[in-house]
Amino acid sequence: MEIVVRDDAKTVTEPKFDWQHISYLLLLSRAMDTIEERDLVPAKLVFNQFSARGHDLAQILLGSLLTHPHDAATGYYRSRPFVLSLGLDIEEAVASPMAKSGGYSDGRDIGVVCNYPNPERKGAMLFPMCGGVGAQYTPISGWAQSIVYHRDQLQDASYKSAIGLSMGGDSSMSTSGFWSALNISTTHKLPHLFYIEDNGYGISVPQSEQTPGGDQVANLAAYKHLKIIDGDGTDPVTAPKLIAEAVAHVRSGEGPCLLRLKVPRLCGHTFQDTQTYKPEVLIADEQARDPLPRLQGYLEESNILSAQQWQQLEGRAMAEVLVAVEAAKQRPEPNPEDLQRFVYAEANTVQLRGGLAADGYQFPSQTDQPKPQGQRLNMLTAIRKTLDYELQSNPKVLVFGEDVGPKGGVHGATLGLHETHGQQRVFDTSLSEEGIIGRSVGMALAGLMPVPEIQFRKYAEPAAEQLSDTGIMRWRTFNQFAAPMVVRVPGGFAKRGDPWHSMSDEVEWVHKVGWQLAMPSNADDAVGLLRYALRDNNPTIFFEHRNLLDNSWARRPYPGNDYVIPFGKAKTLLQGDKLTLVCWGAMVERCELAAKTLAEQRDQQQLVEVIDLRTLQPWDEKAVLTSVTKTGRCLIVHEDNLSAGFGAEIAAVLADKVFFDLDAPIQRLTMPNIPSPHNFNLLEAALPSASDIADAMNNLLDI
Repeated sequence: MEIVVRDDAKTVTEPKFDWQHISYLLLLSRAMDTIEERDLVPAKLVFNQFSARGHDLAQILLGSLLTHPHDAATGYYRSRPFVLSLGLDIEEAVASPMAKSGGYSDGRDIGVVCNYPNPERKGAMLFPMCGGVGAQYTPISGWAQSIVYHRDQLQDASYKSAIGLSMGGDSSMSTSGFWSALNISTTHKLPHLFYIEDNGYGISVPQSEQTPGGDQVANLAAYKHLKIIDGDGTDPVTAPKLIAEAVAHVRSGEGPCLLRLKVPRLCGHTFQDTQTYKPEVLIADEQARDPLPRLQGYLEESNILSAQQWQQLEGRAMAEVLVAVEAAKQRPEPNPEDLQRFVYAEANTVQLRGGLAADGYQFPSQTDQPKPQGQRLNMLTAIRKTLDYELQSNPKVLVFGEDVGPKGGVHGATLGLHETHGQQRVFDTSLSEEGIIGRSVGMALAGLMPVPEIQFRKYAEPAAEQLSDTGIMRWRTFNQFAAPMVVRVPGGFAKRGDPWHSMSDEVEWVHKVGWQLAMPSNADDAVGLLRYALRDNNPTIFFEHRNLLDNSWARRPYPGNDYVIPFGKAKTLLQGDKLTLVCWGAMVERCELAAKTLAEQRDQQQLVEVIDLRTLQPWDEKAVLTSVTKTGRCLIVHEDNLSAGFGAEIAAVLADKVFFDLDAPIQRLTMPNIPSPHNFNLLEAALPSASDIADAMNNLLDI
């Protein structure tokens, strides 16, 4: 019998639920929780255990409706019942918390941090979960935007009616990720379903500490373009209606929906949590709202499942979990020899989901040999020309960020691209770096190539969680997922400095696992490195130094539309045999000038070998080691602060590998450990100047 839900005179037909299967999945989830709590945690076979009791029925009902091949979802640590409803294998579900081989991550991630690639697209894909609360929202805004892009821009009718679902607890609504996603998805009326599982607590903190009045959903009542559906997630009669209504609304194309269902958390936050912070009367009330006996009673009263059939399902679920647990125990431990695999893409092993490579995209021909043509261009024009060509040749490239659209960027790198390629492909975003990078994750997982701009280097800090999660995605899912993207980040000093717009701090991106980092010093290199990044299968930070964007020294002829520079390949600007000078970014110009000045001072002797690294992750270790072995001396010059700057890494590698070839100590010349000053004279006093570099080289040569 079909149930009809009426809302504002519109009729929504609820799909027929397979109650026997839903009951089985509910009992399966309970059996897993029980066995983990009773056997596996005490035996120290499971360390992180998060029971889903109380949340489980609504999750399973919702998951059973995500049947579109382009549906996708994000969950969190209490979402295992939902993943089971998508088709997760029982043995995989119990092996992962035991950190056994296989599973979500081959033992690399917490067992409750799930993923479900579903490469055959039989229903929804589950994005790799993140350990941080709130990080699950903006990636689904990106996925929802990608649905619209595939459907309307790429004219792929198979995306019609697909949706994105983000799941979270009530306290996750306090995070910047939630608010950013809400703004993105409501502003653009994206097919995004927000499902809030409201158990009233964030571990031990009640909702009264999260929002005025303790009810964030009520406080959203005036939000435009947002349908709100609110109710009881434990009621087997009303919960299916509310869930079906929410899904139908988003599939209809009318915009996002926030579905808030109140559910009891029948156990502590984790197995170790005794819930002493809850009043006993509240705990008793929560136990009385357990959806499992309510479902059993409803199915018996409705003559859908008898008590005997329920008992048989319960026995079957427990037996199958016990068998799966024993099989999981017999799995081998993850192979330590594979520990460092899949930090980056491997040529012959493509990830299952995410990026252009997973869909077999073929790029135009390319070469590492430049074909200089036309007048010398500044770096800004070279970047714009490269973006323009890649937008023309690859329909899956999207360029976006704050002021990137009609204005053309505050630096001018995207000037005219919005008019040429349209609003769907070059567009402005809301002022939220978390949202800019988060939506990029969803786009990348949808098979697009996002090119987000962070307006200034320091402004990347609000996006730090999304950037970190993106970098380790491939590693933590054992190459099941990856999110290649190119994040353009202007930074460094310009004509003046300041602590906010002139930050360099590139070493942070070297330390971020899974990210590549390019720092071109001139227009020619900017073209080759940017095009390589846009066609690569890894996430890349493309650092556009502000002092070089319109710098006359950095101007070069355009090297051609097929020119690429493979990462990790340094460029030797000057040959020498007495000292190696290693540099990158804005320091390259100063180092080259200093080396030429030194040659004039020393009767044109070619003493100094100047190496521009061009990329810091990966960096051309071989080129530097070869040069220093020849010269016996090394000076490393960079704009970033002295302490823990990337020069320290280079120095450590040299000391480790060519110590006995050195004729003098390895030296670094950098900014002191201060922010970039605004006063011009202070700035020049802080930065290594050409004369400073020449003096340092003279001192080394005289040793």
